[in-house]
Amino acid sequence: MGEAEDGAPLFDEDGAAPADVRTGHLVIRDYLKRLDDKPGVYRMLDRKGEVLYVGKARNLKKRVASYAKPTGHDSRIARMIASTASMMFLTTGSEIEALLLEQNLIKQLKPRYNVLLRDDKSFPNILVTGDHPFPQIKKHRGLRKDAGRYFGPFASAGSVNRTLNQLQKAFLLRSCTDSMFDGRTRPCLLHQIKRCSGPCVGLVGEADYRALVEDAVLFLSGKSTRVQEQLAEAMREASAAMEFERAAAIRDRIRALTTVQASQGINPETVEEADVIALHQEGGHACVQVFFIRAHQNWGNRAYFPRTGSGAEPGEILEAFIGQFYGNKTPARSILASHLPDNGDLLADALGAELGRKVTIVVPQRGEKAQLVEHAARNAREALARRMAESASQLSLLDGLSEAFVLDGPPERIEVYDNSHIMGTNAVGAMIVAGPDGFMKSQYRKFNIKSALTPGDDFGMMREVLTRRFSRLAKEDPDRQSDAWPDLVLIDGGAGQVAAACAALQELGIDEVAVIGVAKGVDRDAGKEEFHRPGKPAMALAHRDPVLYFIQRLRDEAHRFAIGAHRTKRAAQTRATPLDEVPGVGATRKRALLQHFGSAKAVARAGLADLKAAPGISDALAEVIYGFFHGER
Repeated sequence: MGEAEDGAPLFDEDGAAPADVRTGHLVIRDYLKRLDDKPGVYRMLDRKGEVLYVGKARNLKKRVASYAKPTGHDSRIARMIASTASMMFLTTGSEIEALLLEQNLIKQLKPRYNVLLRDDKSFPNILVTGDHPFPQIKKHRGLRKDAGRYFGPFASAGSVNRTLNQLQKAFLLRSCTDSMFDGRTRPCLLHQIKRCSGPCVGLVGEADYRALVEDAVLFLSGKSTRVQEQLAEAMREASAAMEFERAAAIRDRIRALTTVQASQGINPETVEEADVIALHQEGGHACVQVFFIRAHQNWGNRAYFPRTGSGAEPGEILEAFIGQFYGNKTPARSILASHLPDNGDLLADALGAELGRKVTIVVPQRGEKAQLVEHAARNAREALARRMAESASQLSLLDGLSEAFVLDGPPERIEVYDNSHIMGTNAVGAMIVAGPDGFMKSQYRKFNIKSALTPGDDFGMMREVLTRRFSRLAKEDPDRQSDAWPDLVLIDGGAGQVAAACAALQELGIDEVAVIGVAKGVDRDAGKEEFHRPGKPAMALAHRDPVLYFIQRLRDEAHRFAIGAHRTKRAAQTRATPLDEVPGVGATRKRALLQHFGSAKAVARAGLADLKAAPGISDALAEVIYGFFHGER
């Protein structure tokens, strides 16, 4: 690769270009004489040096020449050209390299005029492990680095959990970890409720358990009819032999499989593996619906709402969506689309090169494939209608909030803070975020309280949380250019909490963020909340005011998140033992010590000779453990 950046304007210390720097198509035209016909990636920058757009080209000179024309552009591209003060170029060895680099830069830089997918989470799979005599069936998310058979992707953790729940009933496979499996001496509750065959204590042989695993693999591979026929025959044989209890157990397994199939909705007969991607646009907004078809089964769907801006065409949107969507996901062999993406063949080649097999992108015109795309498009249309209705309602509430509390304008980002603890123990601070699109759960944060505070010092906790949050924000974005800065901070508390919050912000030199405290009010009754603002008397809203309900929802969400974080921390402390603090004692040796001595207290009381006799404990480690509990540290 090679890079050409000559001709870019000089920027001052504030990152802005001098006032006399030109912008527009004439600036772009100046670059043409320094470009060649190689493939590559280009970036368009504004006067402040911020990236407006990232694009790829088979021929950089021809592509940039199209922007150098004064007319013939739609309004979106015309605005982008008019704002362009400089360009940057990076040549590549091939057009596929340019495509991959373009998608990486878009994710990293988030340019204003690019179509941007704002959700890059991976999808869960079902994993049947392959490194144990009695394989485990479990949910797996992330890289496929563990040995075993993977089935997926599933659209959500919920769909995986429901499927696993029924598969446990149908095939009685274990879900416990290997360490738990090795440490059991009697069957667990899952065996008692007929969700596991009990291989950990020898209630099923390895060969019989393998047969159950193969049945599960067949079912997940789309051979459900064969598995159900085998189970039906086994049930008839058990009934004929008057083994009615076994026949009833097999009947329950058949019902469980039927439940899995019923929950999967559309199960195409002629499509074995495909990702169905359909786009719907309306009012400058877009929704992309993705369905996952694997082994002739529908494994769920998810709606995405990429940022497109007005004027983006379907082909451009789908090209950007597919390129970014599969950045951390494995595509199906066939992608069925509602519109042909721009550079569809190039996209397919790039995905195939990453996957190591052929990938096709097609727009089906008839048959079951076309019906699948039509079904996905209908879901996209309905999801976008719901989203736009919710967005309109949310914008109305933000306008009402601004009017009720005399803010400078409807807040784009609201941060709500709450604390949770029991008598000062396991104290946790929580922050939730909301905006025009509703709750922004990817922005939620929790704070483990680190200061040595008086137990129950809520004011001190709030000061610590806000100090840590805003000091880091000021360090990462001192010019306050990003959308991570809130317009409004809501505090779950009264005048004291508001004073503590304002003091923390003032110490950091932050005085333009509005702060409001939400107190329970008279009799701590929902609906009688009092609102506290710095330097102003407490106020209340009308009992049926929609803004009041909106604030209650925000506060309740912060409370829910804070309590969840506190419970997680408390549960971790409950599981902790003094052995966790002993140097050199990890999970394996801790388990060996507990199994040998029975409890952490017994380990602490054990003599040096007893510790040396414990399995897996060396003489040197025994001396470390003995010294730890007897003050020789």
